[in-house]
Amino acid sequence: MIKSLDTAVLAGGCFWCMGAIFAQLKGIEKVESGYCGGSVKNPSYKEVCTGKTGHAESVRLTFNPAVISYKQILRIFFTLHDPTSLNRQGNDVGSQYRSEIFYVNENQKEAAEQVIKEVTEEKLWDNPIVTVLEPLREFYIAEEYHQDYYKKNPLNPYCFMVIKPKIAKLRKEYLDFLKRD
Repeated sequence: MIKSLDTAVLAGGCFWCMGAIFAQLKGIEKVESGYCGGSVKNPSYKEVCTGKTGHAESVRLTFNPAVISYKQILRIFFTLHDPTSLNRQGNDVGSQYRSEIFYVNENQKEAAEQVIKEVTEEKLWDNPIVTVLEPLREFYIAEEYHQDYYKKNPLNPYCFMVIKPKIAKLRKEYLDFLKRD
């Protein structure tokens, strides 16, 4: 049986964090780190870090909607990064660390609007959500060393101090969604 896969593209701070989180979830078939939303074709990490290209560090998720829905992915997204912080996540500061959803069709746009409304009504965050919705135009794959960064570098201080606590929160709040090794 051929399963029908879908795509989600999200920016929620450092793509090392987002990639590590979503790689843990059942139904996520592939996670790719890259750059979205900017004006330069095929930007490098060095260029994106200047904040002058307009790109956000992003992850492109290939997922099985029969296992995990787009809305479930968004709920996890809104729980595991701060969508109320403009152009920053913790100590990562700059437009490349913004919170953004790059929707691939109108259904995704509507789903994102609905989840933002729900999260706002539930008062999940004290401050207003600043996550931007934008149609996906281009997704540029980041350099190879950024792919599966957490898995390859678990003892890196950034991974240990920033990503590991987010993974712990994921495991606590979304146990039923986790892949079994």
